[in-house]
Amino acid sequence: MLPTFLKPYHIENEHLIRIGPKLDGGYVIDKRLIQQSNTIITCGLNDDWEFEKSFLKTNKSCKIIAFDHTVDKEFWVKRFKKDIKHFFLLKKIRFRKIIGIFKYLDYIKFFKDKNKHHVIKIGTQNIDDKEITISKILRNQNNVILKIDIEGDEYKILNEIINNSEKINSLIIEFHNIHEYMDLIKEFIENSKALKLIHIHANNFAGKNDAGDPNVLELTFINTKSTKLELTKTQKNYPLKNLDYKNTHRKDDFLLRFND
Repeated sequence: MLPTFLKPYHIENEHLIRIGPKLDGGYVIDKRLIQQSNTIITCGLNDDWEFEKSFLKTNKSCKIIAFDHTVDKEFWVKRFKKDIKHFFLLKKIRFRKIIGIFKYLDYIKFFKDKNKHHVIKIGTQNIDDKEITISKILRNQNNVILKIDIEGDEYKILNEIINNSEKINSLIIEFHNIHEYMDLIKEFIENSKALKLIHIHANNFAGKNDAGDPNVLELTFINTKSTKLELTKTQKNYPLKNLDYKNTHRKDDFLLRFND
């Protein structure tokens, strides 16, 4: 069972919308913040920008600024070789693999003009072309949706997020290996005066611990300065029907229970 501090505040489902695919890479946000937001800051990209593409369909004036030091030329060379190999070796051609071959072309097409990808690591220092802090990224920003999936490094930047919370309309963050860092997650939630938790989903791809609880959680926060929120804990059952979907169809989804 999950601790009570991970139980979201109540928000009517009519105010929620899923942005992105009905698989891994899709997230639930407050639809009232879509038109209020002018920039999505994406920390952690890999080969998936479907959330960002879907968001732009609802707010075409928004711009995307992504940061991921692992998505460089070498990344795409390896990806291309792997997809070509699958294409020729698979006895049964899969449409998904054919599409994957052209992922780089989609990357080039999407990240141009107002949408930018910076090949730089999110960290605790500002080192030219190597590492950048959340504070520097948000220095000249306002009304931002901040999306973070950086494979465990999120715990290093939680205080910076709190210190810059006035610039953030909504925070979407994946917490990895939660059982090792539960104290840090609790501290972050309790110290986030402006950012309040409104949605939780377990990433079923990452598996579970011995107690049957998920290893990775996807959390959505909203800034109460941007949107009114009744500060009462929800009684909803998660996952939410027609909003939450499995990250992978190969495993069962998690039915979340809270220790209250």
